[in-house]
Amino acid sequence: MFMIRKIWDHFEEYILIGSFLIIIPLVFLQVVMRYVFQNSLTWSEELARYIFLWQIWLGASYATKKARHIRIEIIKEKLSQNGRAVLEIIVLLAWMFFALFLTVKGFELSKGIFETQQLSPAMLMPMGYAYLSVPVGSLLMVIRLVEKFWEIITGMKRGKGAEVN
Repeated sequence: MFMIRKIWDHFEEYILIGSFLIIIPLVFLQVVMRYVFQNSLTWSEELARYIFLWQIWLGASYATKKARHIRIEIIKEKLSQNGRAVLEIIVLLAWMFFALFLTVKGFELSKGIFETQQLSPAMLMPMGYAYLSVPVGSLLMVIRLVEKFWEIITGMKRGKGAEVN
């Protein structure tokens, strides 16, 4: 159980680090091929672009987990501890609704792309895999938001209010 929890707690980090370890030599290889050998690889830039797309959406989930998204806190600072908790719950619910919307619509779009069998130009990879980054990242964000929501609720029961990172 401890190992599963550790993997889940660092899931996005592991994937992001692994993808950076792939994308850096991939882009380096493309630069060397283009400027040293005057012959670029057709697939490496495209693959790097799709990996980067996945990094963006997984990074959004990671930022949600670490509470690193941009916030305007002027209203929050004026509220009491319980007021902050209520405001945080409202914000999380709105954010969760939007992330759920992105998840559902993203899966619908990805399904449509797979059904039309669209392929990437260079690698001839099904484009649905690139489009899947949106719903998968959004779903992970929803899960992280539920975790934050649970922290606030349990914190309110213990009298801590909205002290959540």
